[in-house]
This record gives sequence, structure tokens and C-alpha cells, in this order.
Amino acid sequence: MHAIHMREAVTASSLLPQGEKGRPRVATTVATLFLSILFLVLPALAARAMEIQSVTSPKGVTAWLVEDYSVPIVAVRFVFGGGSTQDPPGKEGLANLMTGLFDEGAGPLDSEAFQIRLDDAGAEMSFDETRDGIYGSMRMLAEQRDEAFDLLRLAVNEPRFDQEPIDRIRAQVLSGIIANENDPDTVAQNRWARAVYGDHPYSRSDQGTRQSIAAISQADLKALHKAVFARGGLHIAVVGAIDPETLGKKLDMVFGDLPQNQALSPVADIEPKLAQHIEVNYDLPQTSLQLAWPGVKRKAADFFPAVLMNEILGGGTFTSRLFEEVREKRGLAYSVNSSLVNQDHANALIVTTGTRSDRAAETLGIVRDVVRQLAEDGPTEAELAATKKYLIGAYAISNLDSSSSIAATLVELQLDDLGIDYMQRRAGYINAVTIDEVKAAAKKLLTTEPTIMVVGPPLAGAGKG
Repeated sequence: MHAIHMREAVTASSLLPQGEKGRPRVATTVATLFLSILFLVLPALAARAMEIQSVTSPKGVTAWLVEDYSVPIVAVRFVFGGGSTQDPPGKEGLANLMTGLFDEGAGPLDSEAFQIRLDDAGAEMSFDETRDGIYGSMRMLAEQRDEAFDLLRLAVNEPRFDQEPIDRIRAQVLSGIIANENDPDTVAQNRWARAVYGDHPYSRSDQGTRQSIAAISQADLKALHKAVFARGGLHIAVVGAIDPETLGKKLDMVFGDLPQNQALSPVADIEPKLAQHIEVNYDLPQTSLQLAWPGVKRKAADFFPAVLMNEILGGGTFTSRLFEEVREKRGLAYSVNSSLVNQDHANALIVTTGTRSDRAAETLGIVRDVVRQLAEDGPTEAELAATKKYLIGAYAISNLDSSSSIAATLVELQLDDLGIDYMQRRAGYINAVTIDEVKAAAKKLLTTEPTIMVVGPPLAGAGKG
């Protein structure tokens, strides 16, 4: 599962080291600027009845479509299963490097020619990787969709991976790796991932290392593309000014000639290693705290009880128990939150906060007290009722406020195999949860001794309950 604004669970951005390619972009054309303005002013489709259609192309490629002609734009979002877990040992950072190269030349177009045509088409294209997937997105003006879809076809099917762009993007990634070697947050997240996940692929940096990024060749990029880009691992969502018949033709143009089956390396499920104390010592005025408890699988029977419990604990930004006790009553931190983290092969509940270093021990003690009390006593009826109301009402605002966010949400619903009518069923799932089920979820998840990481000056007794 991957983060989409107000999802019931989030990706492990707090669990795993992350990195940016830091790529420079070409100058924005008038058409691209117009496209961006349209997305900014686009009203939420959720404000009126939103019909999701399942469209299957003549070649059998399926996408979820929301037709909307209120503005002349089309948003496309898709994902191939795989991601940086498919980086071979010694070639960590391969997926990250690959996603920086899809708009750097494809088919007969070299990097410069591709960028010029992309701008002329008034389209925006991006690719990125997570641990479990390779994502692609495109936003286009409806009147120029033929050119935009043709460029997407080239990027998906015929990326060039020319040596000059490889070397240029590799140098940018390497620069980021070197800069992060002295960044406390990056060092800490790398330490955390290794401690929590051992030698599992989730423990590796998606950027790679100096050595691994230098070892990646053009042949490695082509091999990963061939292994991942196949219809068997593909999910697609489209939102905007396009009808099902036209979309079916475009789906075949872009994805219809891909091989049917992926060739992925198997990735084992793993339980995060808990009951650890990790100190990353830096002489800083601010100490960061991160704690991990067990999580819950997305398809588990107690998933929604766990969602409600987490919202009461720290998910509700201004209404949670952690916010009330840590910030409102004591002013110990600007922000404190908890998140259910769901990935394809691991799940956890994470609490994060930051406070003045001379009050870090006090803050950690309060966090643990709040968790302990919720585990022992559960929530009140009033807390549960208010949380249900909030989760039902906030979903559309957070997930369905633009064509891009709708398309992204629909892709995640497909990944989680929740069904095309999930949005209509979701409120019923939440309202059906009883207070006893939430109490059971709190006891199940929060009574385990957590892994704790302290980033800052040494904190005596940080690992003790």
C-alpha cells in the first residue's frame, strides 16, 4: 500500500531512507503553465456524483476511468509492481536511477528532442519508485492528448537509456548520496531501516550507495525495465475529458504491446524487529523520537478497528491523545503523530515527534504513557463517535480534491484489491466498528515493547518503559 493523502494507512516514509534525484527541469511553456493552473482550480469531482467505470481495451488492458469534462484535461496514473526491492545486490539505487530516465529520450527521440516535444504537447510526465512499485503519471490538455499519449507510449515501451543522460542523472544521485552522508535524519533513517529490517530489501536505501550507483550499467537498466514493465503487474487510472472508447484505444497504444508476465525476484514477508533501542548521537538542540509497534495487514479483519484506534492515538492532527498531551497541555513538541504503515511485505504502527533536547526524556515518557493508557483502557465512546465522523467526512476532501489525486487514489484501491465500489462501502465498514473491537486492536498492537530511536544528544533511559 502506498500513501495517498488521507488513506487509512500510509507507506513507510518514516521507516525507510528516502532520496530525491534532484533533476533540473526544462523551462515551462505557456501550455504547461495553463495545464498547471487548470489543476489548481479544478473543483473536486467528489462534490458531485462520481462514477467510476472499468474500461477494458481491445487487447485486454484494463483501467478505471472517471469521465469529467468540466475542464479540458486528462490525468493518467499507473503502477507496475516491483520497485526498489528488485534492485540486485550490489546495484542498490537501480530503480531510482531508472525512473529518472524515462523522459530523457525514448524511441527515435534523444533527451533534448523528447523534452521539447513534451513541452510542445503541453504535458507533464513523471516517474518515481517506491519499495514495491514503479509509478508513472501524466497530465495533459485534452486537445493535445494524441501527442501526449504517443510520448507516454515511447517512454513506457522504448526508453533509450543513453549513456549521457545516465551519467548526468547518476552524478545528481551521487551528489545527493554524498550530501546525505552528513545529514542526521538520513543517517538515522538508514540506521533505523537496518535495525528494523535486517538484511531484507526494505533495509536498503532507495538511492543506493556510492559504490552501488557507480556499478549500474545501461544493461542493468534495460534488464530491470524488461522485468518490471509487463501487463501482469499493471494498474491504471484515468480521470478527465476522455470517453471509454477513446481511452481503450489509448490503453492499447501505450500498454497493449507489453509482455504479459513480469519476471520479478521473490521478496519475503517480514515482521519488523521490535524491542530495540537505537541512538544516533548528534549535538543538536532538537531531538527526534521515532517508535515502532506491530502493524496490521490491509485485508485483516481488525484493520478498521486499528485505523480508528490509530486516529485516536495520534492520527488526528489536532484531536488525538498524543497531540493533546504532548503539545496542547505541555508544549513539548510542535507536532506529534502516529501512522499505520502498510507495505506489500511488512506492516507497523509508527509514532514520530521532535522536541527540545533537554526535554526529550520527558516527551518520550509522555508518549509511552499515552500509548500504555490507550492499550489498557481503550478509547471512550465519545472519542470513537467523533473519530468515525471525521474519517468518513475527511476522505473526499483529502483524496478526491483534483484529477491527479483521484487517479492516484483509484490506483491504490486497485493495488489493495478493494473493488470499484469501495468508496460507497467504506463508511459502512467504519460505522460497523464497535468500541470493544477498538479496545482489542489497541491491546493487540500497543502492548508489545516498541523499537525506539533517539536522534540527538544521548538520552539516558530512553529504551526503558
